[in-house]
Amino acid sequence: MSAVDCVPPRRRWLLDLAPLRESPAYRRFWTSGVAGGIGTQLTAVAIGIQVYQLSGTTAAVALVGGLALAPMIVVGIFGGALVDAFDRRAVLVVASSISFIAPIGIAALSWSSVRVLWPYYVFTTLSSTVGSLVGAARFAIHPRLVDRRLLPAVAALSGISAGLQTAVGPALAGLLVAAVGFAWTYTVDVALFLVGFWGILSLPPIVPTARARVGLAAITDGLRFLRSARNLQAAIGIQIATFAFGRAYALLPAVGAVLLGGGATTVGILVASTAVGVVLSGVLSGPLGRVRRQGLAMLVAAACMAGGVALFGGIVLALSIVPHHVSARLVDLPWLVAVSAALVLVGAADNVAGIFRTTMMQSATPDEVRGRLQGLYTLVLTAGPRLGDVFAGFVAATGVLWWPPLIGAVLIWAVLVGIARLRPGFRRYDAEEPVP
Repeated sequence: MSAVDCVPPRRRWLLDLAPLRESPAYRRFWTSGVAGGIGTQLTAVAIGIQVYQLSGTTAAVALVGGLALAPMIVVGIFGGALVDAFDRRAVLVVASSISFIAPIGIAALSWSSVRVLWPYYVFTTLSSTVGSLVGAARFAIHPRLVDRRLLPAVAALSGISAGLQTAVGPALAGLLVAAVGFAWTYTVDVALFLVGFWGILSLPPIVPTARARVGLAAITDGLRFLRSARNLQAAIGIQIATFAFGRAYALLPAVGAVLLGGGATTVGILVASTAVGVVLSGVLSGPLGRVRRQGLAMLVAAACMAGGVALFGGIVLALSIVPHHVSARLVDLPWLVAVSAALVLVGAADNVAGIFRTTMMQSATPDEVRGRLQGLYTLVLTAGPRLGDVFAGFVAATGVLWWPPLIGAVLIWAVLVGIARLRPGFRRYDAEEPVP
C-alpha cells in the first residue's frame, strides 16, 4: 500500500502541509513571509490613500508605483546574479535590512506630519526596488529547504501566502487608517516587518552549489540558459498572456460605480474576490502534487482562467444591456454575487496555473541559475500587470466595459493554442523527469 493510499480521501483534496511539517526552516520562512507580506500590502494601500489626500490627484498616486518600475527591473535582473553567486541567506539578510529603512522612514514621515510628497516617493521606491531582489532570493531558497517531491505543495503554499497578503493587507489598511490614522498604520507595518525578518535570520546558510560569476557575463549566462529552456519559455509565455490580457483590476472601479452601485465597498469586494479564488484553490490543491503532465495541466488551467475572464466580460455585457437601478449607496446584490463568482474563478484558475509554473521553474532549473531566472522573470512580474492595466484601461476608454475581458479571453486562448501546437514537448512535460 502506498503512502497516498493511506491518506483519507477528504484529506487528499486539501492543501498538502508536508513542507510545513517536515522542514522547520521552511515553516518559519513561510509564516514570517506571510506576516511581512501583509505589512507590505498594508503600506502600499495606505500610502496611496495618504498621497491622494496630500495631492488631490490620482496622477500623484500613480507615481508611487511608476517611479519604481525601472529600478525594480534593473535590480531584479542584476540581483539574480548576486543570489546565485553568494550565500542566499546572507543576500536576503542584507537586502531585507536595506528594505527595512522604508517602513521606518515612512512611519517617521507620518509621525512628523510631513506633507511634501518626494520623501514618500523615495522610501516607496526603495522598498519596491530592493523587494525585487528579495523576491529573487526567496524563489531560489525554497527548493533548498524542502525535498523536490514537495515543490508543488510549496508552490500552493506560496499562492495561499500571496492570497492572504492581497486580501488581508488592504483590508487591514482600510481599518487601521480609519481607526488610528496613518502613523500607527505604518508602525504596524514596522512590527510585521520584524516578524518577517525573524524568519530570514532563522534560516541556515544556503551557499551556492556551483561557482557563479557576477555582472553582465552572469546575466548573459542566464539568458543563454533561458534561450535553450523551451518548456520554461512556454510557461513564462503563458504567464505573460494572462497578465497582459486577463487582468480586470483597471475595470473594477468603473464596473462598481457605473453598473453595480455601492461605492468603494463594492470595488473592495470585487478586488478581494480574486484573492478569495487564490486562497480557495490553494486550500483544495492536494491533488495537484500528484499531476505528472504539468505542462498540459498548466494549459488547461490557463484556459479555465480565460474562461473566467470571458464570463466576467459576459456578465458586464449583460449588466450593460439589462435595465436595473444603480445607486451610490446600495449595491445590486445578485449581480455583485455573479461578478464576484466570475472573479473567484479567475483567481482560482490563475493560481492553479501558477502552481504548475512555479513547480516547473523550481524543479527544472539548475540550482546555480535559479536566482538569475527569477531575476529575468522579474520583467514579467513588474511589466506584465502594468501592460494588462494599460490594455484594459485603453480599450475600456471607448466606454464599452465588457470589450476588454472578451477580447482578452480570446487572445489568451489563441496564445494557448499556439503554444500547444508549436511546443508539443511542453504538453508532454513530465514532473518525474523535469526538462527545462
